[in-house]
Amino acid sequence: MPQPNNERASAVRGMFSSIAPNYDLMNRLMTGGLDLAWRREVIRRAALHPGQRLLDLGAGTGDLAREALRQQPGCRVTAGDFTLNMMLVGKQRYPASAAHSWSGADALNLPFPAASFDAVVSGFLMRNVVDLERALAEQLRVLKPGGRFVCLDTTRPGVNPLTPFIRFHMRVVIPWLGTLISRDRGAYTYLPETSEQFLPAEELLARVRAAGFQQAGFRRVNFGTVAIHWGIKA
Repeated sequence: MPQPNNERASAVRGMFSSIAPNYDLMNRLMTGGLDLAWRREVIRRAALHPGQRLLDLGAGTGDLAREALRQQPGCRVTAGDFTLNMMLVGKQRYPASAAHSWSGADALNLPFPAASFDAVVSGFLMRNVVDLERALAEQLRVLKPGGRFVCLDTTRPGVNPLTPFIRFHMRVVIPWLGTLISRDRGAYTYLPETSEQFLPAEELLARVRAAGFQQAGFRRVNFGTVAIHWGIKA
């Protein structure tokens, strides 16, 4: 029987809290380091200019926030997450600068006024929210007119000759790595399960458009298992 939304949110928070110390290492190992290139593309598509404000939502340890400051040192970044331990790990490893702040933030109830940011980005957040439509609506709300939305997440790939290898990697290799590195097989069983249950990229695009974003599109990467979606607030 499905968990109520508040129980699922609590379970997700607890899971990410437990794997926080090894989260960055696991991301590099699971993707062979390719996630760094995907994050660079996310920030390029955010098209930041000096002085503009970026929200890195579901920031974890702040990978996208740091990439934003690398590409555009003149921007101002807020890294928001609802898992305190993830942010603590990020702050300890990468001390925040005057242009980089941290904030506790629930993706369904963002603690920011309307029209606060020039861009909102996220990495592997959307499949974890319990109410996708509300999460999209909140990101639209806090964007300024003309603001850019970009999200990176896993997606359900179509069947192709690589499908058996992709499934083996997701269902066997990733849980094995999770057990070896994080001592938490459950968290890294959750990843392939939620990836296989999440929307195909085309359906997520339809939801992005339905939320009110214009000029929306997406690009698949990593043999179709990951997608980058984007849109603009009118």
